[in-house]
Amino acid sequence: MNDCTFEELRSLGEKAVHAGRLEEAEALFDQALGWAQEQGEPWQIDLGVCNRAAVRIELGRGESELSRLREILLRNANPHNCQLGAYNISRYYELTKNYKKSLFYARIALERAETLGRRDWMASSHNRIGNVLLAESFVDEACQRYETALALMAEGHGVWRAGILDNLGYCRILQRRYPEGYSLLYESLRTLRRFGSQRYLVPPLLDLSFAHIETGRYEQARRHAAAALRIADQTEQTDAIKNALYLLGEAANLSGDTEAAQDHFIRLQREFFPNASYLPSFLMTVDIRKMINLHA
Repeated sequence: MNDCTFEELRSLGEKAVHAGRLEEAEALFDQALGWAQEQGEPWQIDLGVCNRAAVRIELGRGESELSRLREILLRNANPHNCQLGAYNISRYYELTKNYKKSLFYARIALERAETLGRRDWMASSHNRIGNVLLAESFVDEACQRYETALALMAEGHGVWRAGILDNLGYCRILQRRYPEGYSLLYESLRTLRRFGSQRYLVPPLLDLSFAHIETGRYEQARRHAAAALRIADQTEQTDAIKNALYLLGEAANLSGDTEAAQDHFIRLQREFFPNASYLPSFLMTVDIRKMINLHA
């Protein structure tokens, strides 16, 4: 590995990201950045920073990367790196639920992608804007962005296209367009399984669980939520664990399995809301689905 070039290390890192092996990708991008700092050009150093930052942001370690990403944007030396920098900053703010800032940087990323003529980056930026709109409960507007993203994202970008399919599918469920929603969500799930991307299976599994609850298919809802919880536990996806526990409890409660429902709600309360001892009994008696946004 020590003899690998910058591009070889980046390529290996991208393959690891594609497969959902983010810790492995972080190590590879860190090596690529080290190579660039020792013998590369300034644009390669900035690209290395962007690649490593993207993975660290997904792993919840992105705050320390923001200052360097902003420096890349301000220098404006390379449009490719500027786009990546803005996109990564937008993702950080999306994950930390600062949606105003996320939208601001997503629009910068979209402008740069349009200037570069990169359809895949335009698709990703529209998808990011859709995510912000959906998190703020602007479902119809989010759908429009996802539709645009899907039209721009070629079939060759399987894993990333599957993410867009999932987002649009969830919106269709919220709009009560159930057949279309199911079609999109299952297509997303099939695509991700084909690529072996275990980590990325969690969102469509959760969304399918929600869809099954909405349509009264409680056993299917429990099956999908349980599968999502197993993967989320393994990959330490905190928000996904929280959502899976809620969906498991809700599906069990609605199907009459009150003991299982209480177990899931108790774990949810203990791990995420330790000061809300009332929560399990509250969730057993009050339907809060209309207040839940799995994508916020």
